[in-house]
Order: sequence, then structure tokens, then C-alpha cells
Amino acid sequence: MKTVYTCFCTDVIHDGHLNIINEAKKYGEVIVGALSDKALIRYNKFPTVSFDERVRLYSEIDGVSRVVTQNSMTYDDVIPALKPDYVVHGDNWGNGPEAAIRRHVIKLLEEYGGKLLEVPYTYNENVRKIDQRLKEKLAMPEYRRKRLRDLIKMCPIVKTIEAHSGLTGLIAEKTVVENGGKLDQFDAMWVSSLCDSTDRGKPDIELVDMSARLKTINDIMEVTTKPIILDGDTGGLTEHFVYNVRTLERMGVSAVIIEDKTGLKKNSLFGTEVEQTQDSIENFSAKIAAGKKAQLTDDFMIIARIESLILERGMDDALERARAFVKAGADGIMIHSRKKDPAEIFEFCDRFRAEDAETPLVVVPTSFNSVTEEELASSGVNIVIYANQLMRAAFPAMRQAAELILTSHRALEADSMLMPFKEIITLIDEL
Repeated sequence: MKTVYTCFCTDVIHDGHLNIINEAKKYGEVIVGALSDKALIRYNKFPTVSFDERVRLYSEIDGVSRVVTQNSMTYDDVIPALKPDYVVHGDNWGNGPEAAIRRHVIKLLEEYGGKLLEVPYTYNENVRKIDQRLKEKLAMPEYRRKRLRDLIKMCPIVKTIEAHSGLTGLIAEKTVVENGGKLDQFDAMWVSSLCDSTDRGKPDIELVDMSARLKTINDIMEVTTKPIILDGDTGGLTEHFVYNVRTLERMGVSAVIIEDKTGLKKNSLFGTEVEQTQDSIENFSAKIAAGKKAQLTDDFMIIARIESLILERGMDDALERARAFVKAGADGIMIHSRKKDPAEIFEFCDRFRAEDAETPLVVVPTSFNSVTEEELASSGVNIVIYANQLMRAAFPAMRQAAELILTSHRALEADSMLMPFKEIITLIDEL
């Protein structure tokens, strides 16, 4: 009997999947590949059930002979090993980033004479409702909140990008690219106090209060499913911080990062050009400990941001603080630098990892932006945050459009730099 292979990456079986199986049965023995968790998250999906549960779910479908693990979204690990006579897939991967995977599958099949069979994509009201329920499930606080810890375990490095509105949240959520035959996307979102303040036309001095910050978070959460890391500035008074921890945890935020400074907030990139006061190790450790004591789940993370390198206090001071903050209960350490050369970041990471192999490390490569994710990961970094690039990209484009309209006394000249609104609103899902 000939063999037919198809790959599933779903948590719920619906009409479309059954249609694939029914079509596959016409050609031979049906083998289903269960895409692994690590491959799944690069495929713009996040599992809501365990891998073993997905395998069991697929095995119980009538007509499925056996289920195997597929570790590569490009099928490199399964097609050469199984050499199926046919691979069956929906016809919805002919365009966009997935088209590269389709081309690669055809190439693998051609090497031994296998064939690709494409089934018309099934989309009806039942499928739409199931897809919507899965999305809503992923957006629920109890699922979203724990996802950052899961990603740290599964990813070489968690790619995080700034979002300051529902629309930028959708960009972070839905942007998927093909690179070298593989799909890639952002894993999490960073809600920055700098961008939140700038979007409101206000200075970055903690002038935007927590109520307004929570509104931004809620706007993003309403339309996305990915985990959120909040820029918590200094955390404020300890007495206030413990309440904010409870609020963020209840909303489904995955982590808050607070910096070891006191007094009026000044952006770190000013360094020693403006007066900035670093908190004592004892005081900041007490704030971390109080926050950890206040939280109710093990999912939420409090990450300590160390400003020693920014304020030129030296590497030993940064490492001393890191040790103390971890001892106080910090779930991660963010080390910051405003130098264009990442050497001091690498030195900190290497020395920290020599004595602590487990605590997650976070880096924001704004100044030293030539460093790659692979280089950071090789030094033990777990999370990379692109902290303000969407805001900085939007501002010059908007200002240029405004200047062109003023200069030309009409909108025609600005039209070539504008995206059609129809294309923008395709990001927005309708219920």
C-alpha cells in the first residue's frame, strides 16, 4: 500500500482537517505528523494543549494509521525518512511566507518521485467559530500569563518588540516572514513607558500614571494573544508596587521589568549626562521581595533591570546587584548599556552565566544594534527586546506626509508613501 503524509498543527479537529484525512485515505495509508511545540511557535501558533494530547487527538481520527513527530516546519526531518508517496496539504499555502515551505516540500518530493496533493481549503461557519474560540482561549489571562516562561524554555531567544497601541500590537502579533526557507515571527510584546508617554505627547518621567498604562495594555490584549512584558520604570513606591503586581498578574501580563533607580525618572540613554540616582541594593531587593510575596501565581515574572553600566558604576557593581536581586526573588535580570559596542554586555553575561546558569537574562540592543540574536543567545541571553523601533519608524513617516501635504496644498504627492487603508484593516479581525 502507498503511504500518504500530512502534518497537523492544531489543538482542535474541525471539518477542514477531516476533509484532508478523507482525501488522503483515497491514496493509501495515512500518516499524520504532529508538529512539535518548538516548531509550532515559529509557525505563528501556540499550543493550548500538550504535545502528547495532540498526538492522542490525531491518533483517534478515523483513517489515521499512525502519528509521528515532525520537528521541522520545512518537513526536512520527515520526508527523507518516510519517503511518502504523497504529501497532502490544503491549498492555502501558495502565497505569502508559507509559499517557501511549499516549494521546499515539492523539492524534497521530487528527489525520489513523490507527489504533492493539494486540497481546497475548508472555511465555513463551524471552522470560523473553532478558530475564534482557539484565539480567545490563547488570549485568556491564565494562558497568556504563563506563556513567557514556556517560551524561555522552548526558544533559543525570545524575540520581543515594542507595542504601544492595538494596531502596533496587531503588527507584533501577525508579522510573519520567510527567511532561508523557514518562518519567523515575534514571540512577545514590550509595552514601553517611553513609547507610551511619547504616543501621548508627554515626557518620559513617569508622568503617565498606571491607570493610563493599564488602558494601553488592555487595548493591546483585546486584539492579540502573545505575552506582554511591561516596562514598569522604577516600580514606584513599594507600597504601590505590590498592588500593581496583583493587577498586572490578574490581567494576564507575563512580566514587569523595574529598574534600580530612584527619584524623577530620566531615560537611561542619557546616562550620566543628567543626574540619575541609583537605588541601594537593600531597598531595591526589598521592593522585589515585596512584589514576589504579593503575587498569587508562579507564572508572573518580576525582572530586575540593572543600571550600573549606564551610570558607569562598573561591572563588579552590576554583578553584585544581580546576585542580590536574584537572591531577593527576581525572576530575571535585565542588563542595560548605552554604548554602541556590545562588549560590556557580553562581559556581564559571560561572568553572570559562569555563576548562574538558570536565571533568565534580558537585553535591549538599542544603542548596540549591530549585535545579532544568535550572538546574544550564545552569551546566555534569553530575551531580546526591540524597545522602540515601531514608534521611531512611524514618526518620520507621519511627519514627512504632513510636510508634503502642507507643501503641495493637496494629498496627491504624499500618496506614494502611504499604504492603502484596505491593506491596513486586513489586520483587524471581525467577529
